[in-house]
Amino acid sequence: MTDDSLAAGRTEPAGDPAAVRGDMAGKTVVITGGTGGIGLETAAALAGRGARLVLIGRDRARGEAALARLRRIAPDVSAEVRAADLSRLDGLREIAAALRRDLPRIDVLINNAGGMFARREETADGLERTFALNHMAYVVLSLLLRDTLIASAPARIVNVASEAHRGARLDIDDLQARRRYGGWPVYQRSKLCNILFTRELARRLAGTGVTVNALHPGFVATGFGDNNGGLYGLGIRLAKRFALPLAEGAKTSVLVATDPAFAEASGAYVVRGRITEPSAAARDGVMASRLWDRSLDLAGLAAV
Repeated sequence: MTDDSLAAGRTEPAGDPAAVRGDMAGKTVVITGGTGGIGLETAAALAGRGARLVLIGRDRARGEAALARLRRIAPDVSAEVRAADLSRLDGLREIAAALRRDLPRIDVLINNAGGMFARREETADGLERTFALNHMAYVVLSLLLRDTLIASAPARIVNVASEAHRGARLDIDDLQARRRYGGWPVYQRSKLCNILFTRELARRLAGTGVTVNALHPGFVATGFGDNNGGLYGLGIRLAKRFALPLAEGAKTSVLVATDPAFAEASGAYVVRGRITEPSAAARDGVMASRLWDRSLDLAGLAAV
């Protein structure tokens, strides 16, 4: 998929999300937020197709339960759980170093972990928590695993974004939402960041054999937002009564990670199995470049 075709809003069929294709035997897939929700459902689909799975999550007990479920689905599955706090830069560096050390190859990295917070919180790094978990984790893990992915090429990076990005605008001078904070608008901006990052990373990975695409999984009934109390949390829980089941929400992640139709596509945004034009703000190349530079500076990473 070229920059020109993306800019023109070209839409192409990408296969049937209900009938994913491709053999994953011998391929290693790393999934953040893989111990629950869409991440675990994605892992379950890939387990049945022979992939070696590395799930990243915070809770070890939840991780063991996830492994037990995968083994019920595919008794011979090769799967493990790695514990990490993906909202912290030191946690990201540690897990990336461990993965580089222990995994001979990474064929697919699925950046799936995310959250939404009704009240503004800062991490130990001084980053607003939604921005740290939903955006910076994607940036840092993708870039610290970049060399392993390139060595494993053809390889794919899959970034779980959202249609929630529509209507959002970035203030590059207030990425931490210090001037004004609202849980939903900040979440929207984090999903806009996902798409801007995807497009900029795709441009910089051109010719390496590593593709990177973003997707919208749909409004899915997960544990997303359950960390919030009061009326805010109640509203989220009520809305989930109309949400898609988990298996339906994982289909697009599995599709983009495996389908041969996406072997060459890069920098795309996928909704319901089709490459779709994101918002005008998500197609702003200048903002994508500025966000890239600012993100690397916040992470203490050298320019790549």
